[in-house]
Amino acid sequence: MYQLGFIGVGNMGGALARAAVKATSPKRIVLANRTPEKAAALAQELGCAAGDARTVASTAKYIFLGVKPYDMAACLAEIAPALAHREQDYQKQDHFVLVSMAAGLDTAAIQRLAGHDWPVIRLCPNTPVGVGKGLVAWCEKDTLPEDAPALIAAMAGAGVWDACPEHLMDVASVIGGCTPAFAYMFIEALSDGAVAYGMPRAKALAYAAAAVEGAAALAQADGRHPGALKDAVCSPGGSTIQGVLTLERSAFRAAASDAVLAAVEKTKTMGK
Repeated sequence: MYQLGFIGVGNMGGALARAAVKATSPKRIVLANRTPEKAAALAQELGCAAGDARTVASTAKYIFLGVKPYDMAACLAEIAPALAHREQDYQKQDHFVLVSMAAGLDTAAIQRLAGHDWPVIRLCPNTPVGVGKGLVAWCEKDTLPEDAPALIAAMAGAGVWDACPEHLMDVASVIGGCTPAFAYMFIEALSDGAVAYGMPRAKALAYAAAAVEGAAALAQADGRHPGALKDAVCSPGGSTIQGVLTLERSAFRAAASDAVLAAVEKTKTMGK
């Protein structure tokens, strides 16, 4: 038996697999992918085992379903025989949990597509889990009391885990999962401005990324409202307030809020 099994090691599944080996022995992890060579390459890099989807479904306690929402039905149909075979010893030594990362699909939908009310833990992770700085919102359905704590312990290297009511999971998937993309755009745009004034690209990117990382760390540690932290940087008549006013004239805040709203609406449609 493996502790963790990953079906799909794309951007998100691969990031979670990299996080997994920080707290769980690679020998207790098995990887599978639609392109077997991709799973084999990552398994060799991390020291994990590699197999196919049915191998994962037959042998792993936590079965990560790292496929797109529109591929979930086919994935669950493929592994259904393996799950059914384990039903005889279910809730005993062969207890397993389906772990879904599919945007827009709630736990009830996973059970419906699986054709059985297997225990499900739904995750909304983001790609920084691969470097231990991720945010993973989660909820559960029909699990045992120890299932979620054991999973979180096994995946402790991913970053921060936060229990979230299921009706907020679509929002969590956006504010957590999409924000890195928005932040990368911001970092790139800041570096563009620095390059325009003669700073080399590599240095501009490094400065912008470090400044964003530091600002986020201070916001988490300080406890003050972000507006108060912003005000603390804006000296009267200074350069920062001039930059802030320029962002305001360009509807910076409205654009960020609208991006979240648009992404949530799209997420809701992906589960249909």
